[in-house]
Amino acid sequence: MPPNQNSVSPAQPLRIAIIGQSAFAVDVFNRLRQHGHVIVAVFTIPDKGKREDPLAKVATEEDVPVFKFRAWRKAGKVLPEVLDKYRSTNPDLNVLPYCSQFIPMEVINHPKLKSICYHPSILPRHRGASAINWYVPLFVFNITLQRTSSSSRTLICGDPKAGFSIFWADDGLDTGPILLQEECDVLEEDTVDSLYNRFLYPVGVSSMARAVDMVADGTAPKIIQSEKGATYDAMLNKPELQRINWAKTAKELHNFVRGMDSVPGASCLLRVPGTEEFQEALLFGSSLWKSAVPIGKEVEIQGAKSGIIHEEGMLLSGSDGEYINVKKVKIGGRMKNAAALDQITKQVTIEYTPEEKALIEQVRNIWESILSVDIDDDTDFFACGAGSMDVVRLVEEVKDIFKTELENDDVFMAPTFSEFCLNVVQKSRGGSAQTEVEFRAVELDVNKMKVRFPCQLFINGEFVDSEDGKTTPTINPANEEVICQVACASKNDVDRAVKAAKNAFETGEWSKISARERGQLLYRLADLMQQNKEELATIESIDSGAVYTLALKTHIGMSIETWRYFAGWTDKIQGSTIPVSHARPNRNLTFTRREPIGVCGLVTPWNYPLMMLSWKMAACLAAGNTVVIKPAQVSPLTALKFAELSVKAGIPPGVINVVTGTGRLQQIVLKRIVGSVAGQAIADHPEVRKLGFTGSTEIGQVIMRSCANSNLKKVSLELGGKSPLVIFADCDLDKAVRLGMQSVFFNKGENCIAAGRLFVEDSVHDEFVRRVVQETRKIAIGDPLNRSTSHGPQNHLAHLKKLLEYIEIGKKEGAKLEYGGKRLDRPGYFLEPTIFSNVEDDMYIAKEESFGPIMIITRFNNGDMDGVLKRANSTEYGLASGVFTKGHIEGAKVRRKDRGGNGVCEHVQQDRCGSSVRRIQTVRFRERLGTRGIERIPQDKVPYVDRTETKHVTSATIGTVAPPIVEFLQYSKSITQNVQPVDMFSIFGWSILKISRAGTGARQRRVQRKGNNEIINHIY
Repeated sequence: MPPNQNSVSPAQPLRIAIIGQSAFAVDVFNRLRQHGHVIVAVFTIPDKGKREDPLAKVATEEDVPVFKFRAWRKAGKVLPEVLDKYRSTNPDLNVLPYCSQFIPMEVINHPKLKSICYHPSILPRHRGASAINWYVPLFVFNITLQRTSSSSRTLICGDPKAGFSIFWADDGLDTGPILLQEECDVLEEDTVDSLYNRFLYPVGVSSMARAVDMVADGTAPKIIQSEKGATYDAMLNKPELQRINWAKTAKELHNFVRGMDSVPGASCLLRVPGTEEFQEALLFGSSLWKSAVPIGKEVEIQGAKSGIIHEEGMLLSGSDGEYINVKKVKIGGRMKNAAALDQITKQVTIEYTPEEKALIEQVRNIWESILSVDIDDDTDFFACGAGSMDVVRLVEEVKDIFKTELENDDVFMAPTFSEFCLNVVQKSRGGSAQTEVEFRAVELDVNKMKVRFPCQLFINGEFVDSEDGKTTPTINPANEEVICQVACASKNDVDRAVKAAKNAFETGEWSKISARERGQLLYRLADLMQQNKEELATIESIDSGAVYTLALKTHIGMSIETWRYFAGWTDKIQGSTIPVSHARPNRNLTFTRREPIGVCGLVTPWNYPLMMLSWKMAACLAAGNTVVIKPAQVSPLTALKFAELSVKAGIPPGVINVVTGTGRLQQIVLKRIVGSVAGQAIADHPEVRKLGFTGSTEIGQVIMRSCANSNLKKVSLELGGKSPLVIFADCDLDKAVRLGMQSVFFNKGENCIAAGRLFVEDSVHDEFVRRVVQETRKIAIGDPLNRSTSHGPQNHLAHLKKLLEYIEIGKKEGAKLEYGGKRLDRPGYFLEPTIFSNVEDDMYIAKEESFGPIMIITRFNNGDMDGVLKRANSTEYGLASGVFTKGHIEGAKVRRKDRGGNGVCEHVQQDRCGSSVRRIQTVRFRERLGTRGIERIPQDKVPYVDRTETKHVTSATIGTVAPPIVEFLQYSKSITQNVQPVDMFSIFGWSILKISRAGTGARQRRVQRKGNNEIINHIY
């Protein structure tokens, strides 16, 4: 990054005229204002239809004069009325962050300090009109489509460096003196997008501001451009310039395709299998292929060797015999995965029925409503400025019209109106039906849809009733009505589930498939979850009280992300080699293998039913284990729906087992859980090798004892939390209020990383409380299925009563109830968001977790950072923490000293599937996501390898081949009789010894402690 990027105040603020357009210009506009300069006017392009350029919109909002000229000159001469309007603004300097129009020299030279321009290349290379291609088409407003053709040229030409220049405008073609330049390395995987996002855009914005400051300070240089190495590039808007030259090497092809990756795409002529004519195709997503050439379906390419369609894309050969791989192909106006290119022949034009034509017009109205432009068949959704939330809205509204299943990818893969409508109509006409799983179904008409889900146990791939026929009711917390009766598992039911999981692990299909095949099954499961996400979100909402829109995005959305993340890990779990001393004259090698451990038991909570299932289960299955899960008694329905989808995904029987039933702490007698049949049975079962539990600290302690007493099974616990959030006086108070409320009230406060204690500096305490109360009054409480609701009911009645007791304790202890504290007078378990102030450190509500929408506010003395940090850490819990301050040094000090597992500065903490989360202090046994999540699931097995000669090892020869192995066997035999015979097989002349696991449970743990050679590592 270049120096001096922070906001500064120049010696002399300048009057600036910004000439141009795009989101890049918007950020330059804002940055110059931050640096103290005055924007006297913005000159930009006219509106297209109902859409206004973002620079014009922002300038209008800031009361800056905006001029929209269609042209600045006519017949080579400046338009007098345009020039007069420009001169009336009287700028000191023109700034052209990006401009697609020709600006006359009368304008360029008018200000006393002239004009400076941004150019997306390291001048004098890549001069010329190609810079205008940075904004193609002219009226594209979506930031992701604003890309530099000069950057394309940088990639196409194989330049080792990319960058930009800010220069003084003159009457030449990008030939003016250089003010400053910045550059970065071009990486092999770079595209125009990646260069733009990581360097050209962010560094370009800050450098434009720095350049203006240098002009203001009189320190801006004027370095005459050298003509040595200068190049002039034409715009990449002609078909012949977009066509691939197959005489180039694979690396040159890769450079060309990635250089054209955003706009307009590298073109070629190919013949799709099953068709007769060549069609023009645009290629995207190139990478150099470094593996063996796979077997696939050939695609004839005009003027080149045939391409190869395979599961990861399409291979194309360079003149040197090396290959590139492309991921996407646009053909016939439709974007397709290259791996499915041969399926394009099935996507032909169809004759719409009168009813379908009427529905398509309704879809057109939706597009017009979202995009605010006139829609024709070629209108591109994203080229008109649509964002991710527009995609969600489009999918939801079109689904309601066509009554068919759609996904966000349906928009991305068919972004033009005609493509999209064709895809929707085809889906509405039917498709391959999925095999139905047999079960006793609960069917409801709710949330404008029909939902259907099981209510039985799921054991060994089948839905079955419990052994004794017992059931428990599950209640809709929004109206207190019984949704259905759910089977209640007995101890014998749990035993059947564990045995099914054990058989699937040891002898079933799951134990035979490869890691990659395992990943494909998990991807398929994630796809089915995506296809059924609205139904899953609806079930989650009626079962747990989650607001539907939140459930759709977080409860279900993050679950899907988690399964896809860990599906990618399945074939990347690997061991390592270990240097050991040779047992001369032998030469030895030791290495580790990461292996699954067997049956994993999971006990999940009720606040995020499906997400907690996913966070715990996905890593287990990715590593090759099998699972028995007991979902929360009060919110079991999405787990059962998930089990149904797992069958449809092809997950073999026994891999996933769901045993619903009791699991809450009803009474602890002699340190045992009474009334927790299913949960306790899992913890006690000797064939369960690892247990993951989320719940209260008290039950966690009992779970640990059960795991130790049964078979010393590994255990991961996620228990209570009381996370501190420290708010300093120098923070952005509006942001602190908004995010502080989110940190407490998100998901009705039923959130493990909720801010349990807010420490507010004395000087802003009263104002913070006032604003929080004011904003909390605006929270929309109500039916969680209503799209306008932001706060739903608490999960179940017992929890609501506990929260009301918690509030009463706070009032009795002398805390000030600023707002809320009451149950709403309506059906359902609704609690007003509650705010306490004047909370002292020794109060019950300051020390104990509420797990509800209750904000605990405590003040601290001005400037007392050490004191507030000591108070924040005075808890047995450790999970998350946060600090709001503009003093980043103070924030860093707090993070270094705070003992919470997650930490944030000026942000609300969120768990993500790629980020490992570890709790410390009382709850230090939780690491469930990211690389740490997957590392904790397999176990290490360490074979020794003798590379001296190949022998078949028997009891008679073992002493001469591997003395350390004999020592291990002798040691392990002294403590267990379960050691299996030693086996050997040969690979490439190496004799490899395989040792099966020596014993289980307590014996296994003792074996692990043998010397420095841990034959079987414990799961971390």
